[in-house]
Amino acid sequence: MIADKQIGFIGGGAMAESLIRGIINAGLVAPAQIAVSDISVDRLDYLRGVFTVSTNTDSQEIARQSDILFLTVKPQVIGGVIDSIAPVVSKTTVVVSVAAGVTIATFQGKMPGVPIIRVMPNTPVAVGEGMSAMALGKYATSSVSEPVAQVFASVGKVVTVGEDAMDAVTGLSGSGPAYAFVLIDALTDAGVRVGFSRQTAVLLAAQTLLGAAKMVLETGEHPAKLRDMVTSPGGTAITGVHVLEQNGVRAALIDAVVAATNRSREMGKRG
Repeated sequence: MIADKQIGFIGGGAMAESLIRGIINAGLVAPAQIAVSDISVDRLDYLRGVFTVSTNTDSQEIARQSDILFLTVKPQVIGGVIDSIAPVVSKTTVVVSVAAGVTIATFQGKMPGVPIIRVMPNTPVAVGEGMSAMALGKYATSSVSEPVAQVFASVGKVVTVGEDAMDAVTGLSGSGPAYAFVLIDALTDAGVRVGFSRQTAVLLAAQTLLGAAKMVLETGEHPAKLRDMVTSPGGTAITGVHVLEQNGVRAALIDAVVAATNRSREMGKRG
């Protein structure tokens, strides 16, 4: 159960803010059970003022008192954070990292016996519609991982995958919002081209993608079946789909995910 846990965040940036908002809005724990550390006093003042959580510039103190410790810092500084907190982290503390490309083995080497969970969330967690994938370390049992899953479920959907799939997660859902924004931007330009104001065009485009995505998730139908429901014989939608196919849009999206996945693997090797 998460209700009686002390939750800590090292790094008070946008990801931490999104998770804290989700936790509090979902009523998972009280604000008094959440503590945040950051190098920016101004940032800590902001988080304390908005959420009434406790704050501290001492990361080790946050690490000592947390039952679940979220490391919400950039990958380039995670090494220093690990070195700092490793001597004080209890083996009963669950350490959760959202640092892209930093393996569970990296943490386990400095924190033997500590339950480690690696998570790849995407940016829509900021509006409660994120997609997060969790990979569990050797000591992260289901009883350990369930409270962490609850946190990420408070800001969207969650799946558990093997760590060897994390690069593919990065290529698909991690990078996916960028692809969606490109599509919305292009559809908006198309709307302007056929006579709408940009404000109206972006609303039409964004809500259409939102609604289509919701239909896939809520009906459980294959996307192709839902597409067939829109594309009546000789109609406008099938005419538009034909143009998309002629221009290789489907292949381009597949290639984008594959390229992003490969890039993630390259970056992980360099790290």
